[in-house]
Amino acid sequence: MENLTYKGKNYELFFCEDRPFVHLKDAAGDLLAELFVLSSVHTLSGLDDAPKIGEWQAADIDGERVFSLTAKSTVWDQKTYRFKCNEERFTYEIEVDGFGSITNADYFGGYYSGNVRWGSGFFWSGHRWSRGFNPEPNTDEVHHFQPDAGSVIDLTGVPIPGKGDWFFTPPPFCFAFEGSSGWLGIGVEAEAGENRFTEYHYRAQGSGFHLQTAYEGHTEVRGNYVLPAIGFDFAADEYAALDAHVTALQAAGYVSEAREVQHPEWWKQPIFCGWGSQCHVAAVEQGHAPNYARQELYENFMKKLQANDVSPKIVVLDDKWQASYGENAVDEEKWPDLRGFIDERHANGQKVLLWLKAWDPEGVPAEECIRNAAGMPIAIDPTHPGFEQRMRKSVRRMISADGYDADGFKIDFTARIPSGPGIEVHGEQWGLELMKQYLFILNDEAKAVKPDALIMSHTPHPYLADVIDMIRLNDINTGKDINAAMTHRAKVAKAACPAAVIDTDNWPMTDKKSWREYVRLQPELGVPSLYFVSHIDSTKEALEEEDYALVRESWRKAQIQEEMK
Repeated sequence: MENLTYKGKNYELFFCEDRPFVHLKDAAGDLLAELFVLSSVHTLSGLDDAPKIGEWQAADIDGERVFSLTAKSTVWDQKTYRFKCNEERFTYEIEVDGFGSITNADYFGGYYSGNVRWGSGFFWSGHRWSRGFNPEPNTDEVHHFQPDAGSVIDLTGVPIPGKGDWFFTPPPFCFAFEGSSGWLGIGVEAEAGENRFTEYHYRAQGSGFHLQTAYEGHTEVRGNYVLPAIGFDFAADEYAALDAHVTALQAAGYVSEAREVQHPEWWKQPIFCGWGSQCHVAAVEQGHAPNYARQELYENFMKKLQANDVSPKIVVLDDKWQASYGENAVDEEKWPDLRGFIDERHANGQKVLLWLKAWDPEGVPAEECIRNAAGMPIAIDPTHPGFEQRMRKSVRRMISADGYDADGFKIDFTARIPSGPGIEVHGEQWGLELMKQYLFILNDEAKAVKPDALIMSHTPHPYLADVIDMIRLNDINTGKDINAAMTHRAKVAKAACPAAVIDTDNWPMTDKKSWREYVRLQPELGVPSLYFVSHIDSTKEALEEEDYALVRESWRKAQIQEEMK
């Protein structure tokens, strides 16, 4: 075989003759990466090794130059690898033939035993970039990483070691890497229905790397399967690389196209969420914050705001107004007249959102839940027809004129989506597809009842853009540079879901000084949000007239900026 090459506007690919690698150079001719071609796709039945490979074939297909290579496999009948190249960018895909349930796909890394010269075992790709970028917020608020360090973008997260990234679930599955001539975005490009993985890893050691998607045994191949492609985009900076990735998904028809949307005006009005004030009452009384989602307290919250001439247009009833997280029927001991409270808000020109705890199975029959290998319910199951019917009924009760007549939902705890092997789910959806199914049911039923119902979540992935209306920037990391952190989140949210409204959030806070600084910034990022009526809960510092004046001024600026759009 003669050496094959492809030269585009921003890059050059060189297909090595003596080894299963493709060299990637930038527009200046500098080596960016040595890509190991024989990616492994492992299954529950075993690890995937390539004992024998064919020769590269090249052809022009649908306006692209396509380079393909076939290989034998220890778990598949055959594998085919393809690079699809055009002037601006290229993609890489893996096709497998056979039968098996995928556990992990190791893109640009894998087992190979087909050439004695190079030995056998697991092979890595090589890199020449100086640093990497992960768009997913984390508790450390560190978004760049050394190229010899690992990183992950995923759907899950809790405040324990190694999992402190629950803020966006998920952002786009795209890393970016800095080379000598700019940035390279490397992102997953999945067709609708094929976002069946829970994690996208950058694995690294020294100058070696590979990428990995985690399927956890929940994707069964019956004959033939083309895995999601990996797209390569070249850009001036890391956020531009993220933009290019999302644009490529839109151009391929894998996600909704970016478009100008005329949102209901009330969606863009200032928000008051009672959670911070619940936390303050809990701190004073040394209680548990969800116990303070009570009607009399919220009525007092509204009176306090009104007395200080602070008039939110959206009011969020937070955790835990409901009797159970799975059913979302009102706790009448806490809220003896929820409908009356909402009616009063409506009479005052305000809208009401109800807080929902995603995935929690509390109050739901076990047969309508996702269960682990021991049979324990760990989440509601949106693929189960019985639960879907239950969920739709619950949505109608919460927002219909015959029910509570609320105006939409603030969805929290999406990071508790099930993940792992041996878990029983009724349908075939997994990973991002499972998240899509949950949000689809909620959105579909809500819009059928109230076309202007507002769906808020912290799931800024472009695949979910058609089932959510507002991206919440989520909890603040106290002790960090709050304004820098939230600016980063707003950039990612805007790139991922450009048509969505952004809720800037407002809790928790290190102290009142930090809170004031962020209140000033909020109008530049999105819709201002207020979580406190009288005190900062963490420090018990009281809000004074100048603080209420700051809120009023911030909300005024936000309104002016919105009118100028």
